Amino acid sequence: MKPAPNPRKRFKPIAAIALTATLAAATLLPAHAIEPFTADYKANFMGMEANGQMTLAREDRGRWRYSLNVRNALADLSQVTVFEVKDGQWRPLSSNDTNKVLVKRSRKSATYDWARGEARWSGDVKPDRAGPIALRPGDMDALLINLAIVRDLAAGRPLNYRMVDDGRIKELEYTTAGQESIDIGGEARTATKVVSDDGRRQTTAWVVEGIPVPARIVQRNKNGDSLELTIQALH
Repeated sequence: MKPAPNPRKRFKPIAAIALTATLAAATLLPAHAIEPFTADYKANFMGMEANGQMTLAREDRGRWRYSLNVRNALADLSQVTVFEVKDGQWRPLSSNDTNKVLVKRSRKSATYDWARGEARWSGDVKPDRAGPIALRPGDMDALLINLAIVRDLAAGRPLNYRMVDDGRIKELEYTTAGQESIDIGGEARTATKVVSDDGRRQTTAWVVEGIPVPARIVQRNKNGDSLELTIQALH
């Protein structure tokens, strides 16, 4: 019999969607292409229904705040990334990751110091995950890459990214897997399906033209944990 997923195990929601890096070629859309939004999702976490929401909001000094929250009776998961647009690139400046699963809570924070060219982590992190890690132009964290996938797919660019997140560097590869029809608010929409598998986690995303974030995301860890998000409303 297959063992049940461990509900106390920290789950990293919405890992980035990406390919091996040709970072210099991954120039980004101009700053005016970014618009604030709130996306409401129907979620399923560890086999239980949940509510999810992604939000992009303007902050002072030309910065942006991008957040994801998923909640159900078992868990309360939250990720927040503050980023800026610099020389045509989206650069993470800080991130906060809070996970509460049953009685276990984890809090981690990251700072991306582009003047020093390094990223560091604090909070509930192992010493070998605290950094510093040297930054390169084009580096992003896991959450921010979700926005980049939609942008780059629309522009016909390779989905190539280097993810600097959780005290590690990963070069993630996403490939297109055709088109499918998905239901959004009772309306059938055509979505491009993209898939990545890094050996520990498989992530599939469905991108719909005109929606700034993936319309659907399914993430499955090799240990059996899973997270699914399907958009219900965009405002």
